[in-house]
Amino acid sequence: MQKIRSIPLLAALLGSVTLLPLPAFADSAAIRDTALKDEVAMAFTEGLTTEVGPRPAGTPLEARARTWAVDRLKALGFANVRAESYTMPVWLRGRDEARVVSPFPQTLVVAALGNSGSTPEKGIDGEIVYFPTLADLEAAPESAVRGKIAFVSHDMRAAQDGSGYGYFGAARRQGPSIASRKGAIGILIRSIGTDHHRVPHTGVQMWAEGVQPIPAGALTVPDAEQLVRMVSRGQPVRVHLTLTSRTLKDQPSGNVIGEIPGSDPGAGIVVAACHLDSWDQGTGAIDDASGCGIVTAAALQVAKAGTPRRTIRVLLAGAEEVGGNGGRAYFAAHGKEPHALVMESDFGADRVWRVDFKLPQGQEALGARVAKALAPLGITASRLPAGGGSDIEPLVEAGIPVIDLQQDGTRYFDIHHTPDDTLDKIDPEQLRQNVAAWALTLNEVANAPETWGKN
Repeated sequence: MQKIRSIPLLAALLGSVTLLPLPAFADSAAIRDTALKDEVAMAFTEGLTTEVGPRPAGTPLEARARTWAVDRLKALGFANVRAESYTMPVWLRGRDEARVVSPFPQTLVVAALGNSGSTPEKGIDGEIVYFPTLADLEAAPESAVRGKIAFVSHDMRAAQDGSGYGYFGAARRQGPSIASRKGAIGILIRSIGTDHHRVPHTGVQMWAEGVQPIPAGALTVPDAEQLVRMVSRGQPVRVHLTLTSRTLKDQPSGNVIGEIPGSDPGAGIVVAACHLDSWDQGTGAIDDASGCGIVTAAALQVAKAGTPRRTIRVLLAGAEEVGGNGGRAYFAAHGKEPHALVMESDFGADRVWRVDFKLPQGQEALGARVAKALAPLGITASRLPAGGGSDIEPLVEAGIPVIDLQQDGTRYFDIHHTPDDTLDKIDPEQLRQNVAAWALTLNEVANAPETWGKN
């Protein structure tokens, strides 16, 4: 039921008797209806993308984002707001250029992948050796690759759950190391995306141990298809590739934390996570300013209903895009604290359609209450286990329970890691549905009477 702040009729009947407010919490319908009118999430997303813009990890722009976020969380009324710093190596993009030299001279649109090796300033020339899939590159003899620019394509399709990203993303994550081991002087991949816009999808890749970094870039989907057509003509295709970059050591990054303090310190902490950094090409609206707006707004919706039993801690992690540095730093600093449950929003801003659980044995009733609260929003409970995201991965691996609110990812990989990741891609109505789903879930978990784990 809704929190009772005053009872004027009873006070009048009882004369001078003073009645204290009752410590009750708003019911699901009240929280849902209020959250569906939320303006905080969009204001947060708009402010971060406008006043800071792109936020590459470990750069002065990410530092500006931390300052901005600390100020914003304090202004919104969060407690214990602070930035927690750490250092990390930082890869910086230079010039990204590609052009076909022969037999059909023309320009290609490309973006260097994170941690790409650098070409000389004048670039490199090489013959293309084409592989329709990553498996084809893996199976190729070194003699077919050595001294050439490897080109890997694929056929990623849109899916509501984004499930193709794990499989097709291997071309980006492992492809450069495989090509380098086989003696390639560079590698181009078809962007890990589902659009046909002429904008390239960047993203991080990590060099395998002992592998020499080589220039590694992603072509836009139309340019990759164009290159396939050229190769299919049966003539050698030569490309001039310029991908300049550099790496700096020990640069500052950090996490931002704010809390809605709970009434029972022994009941544990509920973490609502997102990541503050972004890639440099767009303004990081869907990835992941909107996620930070969602978790911030949802925590405030719970606070409006009254003091929760458990503390809700909002974690705006740094340096997620380049390998999850912020999540690891948070675990190093706070991993021994009593965490009751963790959640993360990092899949855009389209509507939540499914909820997954990984709860302790015997806590089925909590899951059932969450599912019941979410059902009016068109969200169904699945039988798949929740897995969390990279910013909470160390906590999940340590056994902390997790709930995933799965967003519709049908168009996510049209925009992900591209210059198109801008505020206009956010649908305000779907964003508010996210806030409502998160607020309902946080309310149930933060106020659950059960005790589990170490809390």
